[in-house]
Amino acid sequence: MAETDKLHSLDTSSSADPDKPETPLISRELSWLSFNYRVLQEAKDPRVPLLERLKFMAIFSSNLDEYFKVRVATMRRLVKLKKKTREKLREDPAQELDKILAEVSRQQKEFGQVFRNELIPELKKEHIHLINEQECHDRQRETALAYFQRTVKPLLVPIIFSSNPSPLFLKDQTVYLMIRLVPQQGQPEQYAILELPTQKHGGRFVELPAEQGEQYVMMLDDVIRIGLPDLFPGFAQVEAFALKLSRDAELDIEEEVSGNLMAKIKKSLKKREKGHPSRLLYDPETPESMLQALLERIGLTQDELVTGSRYHNFRDFFGFPAFEREDLYYQPQPPLPHPGLENAPSLLDALQTQEFLVHYPYQKFDYALRFFDEAASDPKVTSISATLYRVADKSKVAKALIKAAEHGKLVTVIVELKARFDEESNIFWGNKLEKAGANVIYGVPDLKVHSKIGLVSRQEDGHAKLYAYLSTGNFNEKTAKLYTDHALFTSDERLTQEVAQVFNFLVDGLQDYTYEHLLVAPLTLRTRFEELIQREMQLAQEGKPAYMLVKINALQDTRMIQQLYAASQAGVKIELLVRGICSLLPGIPGVSDNITVRSIVDRYLEHGRIYVFGNGGEEIVYIASADWMNRNLSRRVEVGFPLYNPALRQEIRHLLDLQRQDNQKARNADNTYWISEDPTTTVRAQYAIYDFLRQQTAAAGFEVPPAADTRK
Repeated sequence: MAETDKLHSLDTSSSADPDKPETPLISRELSWLSFNYRVLQEAKDPRVPLLERLKFMAIFSSNLDEYFKVRVATMRRLVKLKKKTREKLREDPAQELDKILAEVSRQQKEFGQVFRNELIPELKKEHIHLINEQECHDRQRETALAYFQRTVKPLLVPIIFSSNPSPLFLKDQTVYLMIRLVPQQGQPEQYAILELPTQKHGGRFVELPAEQGEQYVMMLDDVIRIGLPDLFPGFAQVEAFALKLSRDAELDIEEEVSGNLMAKIKKSLKKREKGHPSRLLYDPETPESMLQALLERIGLTQDELVTGSRYHNFRDFFGFPAFEREDLYYQPQPPLPHPGLENAPSLLDALQTQEFLVHYPYQKFDYALRFFDEAASDPKVTSISATLYRVADKSKVAKALIKAAEHGKLVTVIVELKARFDEESNIFWGNKLEKAGANVIYGVPDLKVHSKIGLVSRQEDGHAKLYAYLSTGNFNEKTAKLYTDHALFTSDERLTQEVAQVFNFLVDGLQDYTYEHLLVAPLTLRTRFEELIQREMQLAQEGKPAYMLVKINALQDTRMIQQLYAASQAGVKIELLVRGICSLLPGIPGVSDNITVRSIVDRYLEHGRIYVFGNGGEEIVYIASADWMNRNLSRRVEVGFPLYNPALRQEIRHLLDLQRQDNQKARNADNTYWISEDPTTTVRAQYAIYDFLRQQTAAAGFEVPPAADTRK
């Protein structure tokens, strides 16, 4: 789309070799904004069910909140660096921040237009009316006022600004209403502020009585606006304007290695609530005098101001009432049973002779839970190891590990304390596991443990038999319903022995083991990928077919991008499916004209990473938890695993081919929708994958749901 062209401003980065030309790159920050715009495109897409479009608005808003808390906050810190230090950066942070804020402003404006001009009218067509205090009739106003007096008013704690400008602290990511109080006669106007009690209220929306088949709902903000004269009696006029503050959430703990990391994390979590403000989002109708009074009290300048709209925290639209309108949501795709695992009396026994590949959310996550739960109860199992990066609030995996420890098994759990926004949950489960007797390792010095692996040791015929679980996704039964991931269950000794060595590395820090099968960052993953790319370049130079197919979430590492540019120049055909950040510029004559980049955003979040190398006709396929980001390749513990089983390799290759053929939800690098060479063929990958697995399941004799309508 033309409006996103400005995102792809050409950046350059100095090559590691001073004799080589600079590397063309897209700014990481602007590339991320390009990704979030794809989320907004889903909210704009009339093919998406209406209430799902509202959810994409919520996702866009939630993403942008985190972006300001982390990335923009980081940029503001860079701006404050000394001049000599700033000069070492690739781009002037002040200039880049200006570009970021300009693009955010453009997207926010479009966001508001989509909401007002498209979604609200579409809701009305479906007999759902989101009304404000000015649109409700007298009976609705009376109902809202009664609700305010009975339910909302007791939750409000207004703070009136006095003539003494005392400091005011605003909570992070919390909506406030700034109140303008105009006296009856001659007195100066006053200001007050109150927190929108969304959590205490149980949501952002208040349903009003239906009338003749028409549904009505009002935002909590507007219910409060109706009740303001009751809250502030005696004033001639009372007005409310919304605002929200985002605080710096970048804790600067990536490199923390000394002292008690647990204590540092807990301390940092408290600091996060009081982090430096990175954005004050405000209603553009807010009077300037009121805004200045607020800035004085919270200690901000105009630089932190970002124009918003009448409402903030659109992530609250995750809780928009459903009104029993299933037709306005995606057609259900219930997770399918895996033909080889569903009826297996024992999952571990089934793994003795065969390995299995499971694809979430298309297939059940139950098998990952069974893997640990069976191991916890199996008297032959002596030890269980796992890495926990992000787990569900009521994690069944963590509970199974606790049960195993209580049953006297040796349980070793690597709990990552630096999983941003999940630190508190991980601390909670770490404490629970320790109390149960598990050996809990809180991360690795200098590194973040991002791998998703599990290992079970079982005594069989007088010796230890190892079973491994390797995945691209977290041990999280909640996100397994939303993220597309792949998981391998295996007892292949080539893999299980090396998984055991990874856990030795995580526990003891020993790096003297040579991995022949797994790709382990930061030890071997980067170098092995570079070797595979060099192999394709050699094939191309020999005039043989040479290609790479890579599906990842993000591509930002300059060294890897340089490798891809070199491979393109050598004649290697490279197809990239990159969901999010992509700093590589495809299609540059003489540089990247053999590289294509596409991105898929649809009902599920694409999360699995797949790497395919042509290898002269004997394809090599790896699945991994790692993106091609500098942090993944150099500062995290990642595990990539090969698919040696030809049938599983063919299966994952077919799923990847369906994504390569997607011409409904795939976008090109400029966010225009990709059109296939055969316009008569319609492929929507996430539906095609489900249908492929559904047919496999039906062929094995299991009951399956009917084929889904790809338009819903």
